[in-house]
Amino acid sequence: MIRVVVNLAASEAGWLACVSGAANGMPWAGPLVVLAFIAIHLWVSKRPGPELTLVILAVLIGLVADSALVVTGLVSYPSGTWIEGFAPYWILAMWAMFATTLNVSMRWLRNRNALAAALGAVFGPLAYLAGQEFGAITFNRTAMAIAALAVIWAVAMPLLVVLARRLDGVSEKRPPDFILRDWRTSRAPQATRRPRLGESGNA
Repeated sequence: MIRVVVNLAASEAGWLACVSGAANGMPWAGPLVVLAFIAIHLWVSKRPGPELTLVILAVLIGLVADSALVVTGLVSYPSGTWIEGFAPYWILAMWAMFATTLNVSMRWLRNRNALAAALGAVFGPLAYLAGQEFGAITFNRTAMAIAALAVIWAVAMPLLVVLARRLDGVSEKRPPDFILRDWRTSRAPQATRRPRLGESGNA
């Protein structure tokens, strides 16, 4: 339970650092905070490899999604642009930070893809609207941008949940079912057969 609370608090702190840093001309500040949180997350994970893979995949999804918003002119970012037409690096850091919650504080969404899609469609745009209030994001066509974000997050959220389930480096690794079956069979007490008439226990 403590890890869930810490994970959720770290995610919120990372989001705030990225948005406030971008809004105040320091887009690099947030990613530095996020990198520290990700390093800690990987360090305490039972299997860091799958968790790191999940983070990288989330960044790639975010790169495609947010760059599409930039290219279409629906959204623009005042700072942190590293390549023209691509999403700024600080918002990619936010996708990375979000990935660290999927197997911890957001674990309850596992196997609830419809709910994940609904929550993504609602809270995804709300997070970007909050970023606009900070001054880190500009909506050029608000209604269309919100609609696009709702669609993006309705798809991205369940996709990330499925990926997190497959790349779970937080929980104990469960052996495959066939191994469990063999183990249970070998541990099961063997039935003793009563000797037939005329059989002797001695060779």
